[in-house]
Amino acid sequence: MNSPFLKDFKNPERYQFEVINCYSCNSDKYSFFLKGEEDLTGKEGEFQYVKCDNCEMVYQNPRISLDQIKEFYDGEYIAHRKKKNWGVLTPLYEWTMNKHDRDKEKIVAKHIELNNQTEVLDVGCAVGTFLLHLNKKYDVKISGVDFKEGLEYPDFDKIEFYEGLFYEQEIEENRYDAVTMWHFLEHCYDPNKSIQKAKKVLKKGGKIIIEVPRLDSLTYRLFGRKWPGVQAPQHTVLYDKKAFITMMKKNGFKVTTYLPYGAFPAYFYIFSGFYFRILGKKLNLNRIIFPYFLGQLILTPILWFQKYLNLSMQTVVCEKIEN
Repeated sequence: MNSPFLKDFKNPERYQFEVINCYSCNSDKYSFFLKGEEDLTGKEGEFQYVKCDNCEMVYQNPRISLDQIKEFYDGEYIAHRKKKNWGVLTPLYEWTMNKHDRDKEKIVAKHIELNNQTEVLDVGCAVGTFLLHLNKKYDVKISGVDFKEGLEYPDFDKIEFYEGLFYEQEIEENRYDAVTMWHFLEHCYDPNKSIQKAKKVLKKGGKIIIEVPRLDSLTYRLFGRKWPGVQAPQHTVLYDKKAFITMMKKNGFKVTTYLPYGAFPAYFYIFSGFYFRILGKKLNLNRIIFPYFLGQLILTPILWFQKYLNLSMQTVVCEKIEN
């Protein structure tokens, strides 16, 4: 069998790859799109993204095998970082991290009634700070799923936690008022199964809220393959608006709201994109935290309008269509 890579890529011999069909239309016809690397942590490897010749979805193919992807979600991975002490910038760092959860809450609260009877499931919950924020403010009943082992955080035991792949979990059907996926779906090895699983566990009238990076965005046009939304090999799909909405509709959801932004700060993609283009791989937070916040201050007048500029993110709010 010939190599499924359309160009010569350098990878460690231990990496095992698997060829897949398009997640959206199941076609096996594709063209080369870009070479992705793990710029965030600097781990080795070169990964191929292709564009489906039929529906134009962009996805990683071949992809690294599922049993090897976990090594890319170690302590260096940003969602699982445990460092808390940033010197004089610690209060600003904590405020920024908490603001992320508050911005998620603002999106959810516009579409879901939050009270002590509300049940929310967060898929790809990491250390659960968003869920804990909802529980503290609204007394919401909280559940989370993540395939990362050994997650720890103060009050993490308040979360009804499921460890492993979402679509393999035994979760009661027709239970949740809301399922959220904040930067989960672009990581998923079977997004159709995950969306179908969410449909099963949602109550009648329940909603799913999903945020992913947006391929047809300003920051992608600026940075190309150094766009932080590539983040290979963790990101299996690069969704533009069309592919994102199509994925939801084909799995039986009605898109009630489309937002050309998300809770995740667009500025992170602006800063990281310039860093990767100019300085190269491995975003060392210890070295860049001062220039990061300085740049954010300088760009504040632009960031005030980020909801209207299509900078980097997209979010959908969907209702399941009853069969």
